[in-house]
Amino acid sequence: MLPVLHGDVCAAARVLLRTPPTSREALCRRMIVEADVADRHLRRTGRPHPLFGNGSLMSAARKRVLADEPGFDDPDYCLCFETVLRALVARSQEVFGT
Repeated sequence: MLPVLHGDVCAAARVLLRTPPTSREALCRRMIVEADVADRHLRRTGRPHPLFGNGSLMSAARKRVLADEPGFDDPDYCLCFETVLRALVARSQEVFGT
């Protein structure tokens, strides 16, 4: 997956905001896997993945419907943002073995 920036986390959190709370973690992990698959595809072929985009988390997220972006005064959005951050930390621990 390409380096993750604030916009990537925002896009993924906005997808999760439209998802039932019980399905958010699984969908978040799926978007991260899709970004990984797309990044490998791009490196191998020089072209974006036809379904998952260019290897960024934002591209994988934008293949779905995003909620309008609320502010951080929205507790549900904060939980979605946190879900994305936790999934990214878990991924980095798996990838780097920390």
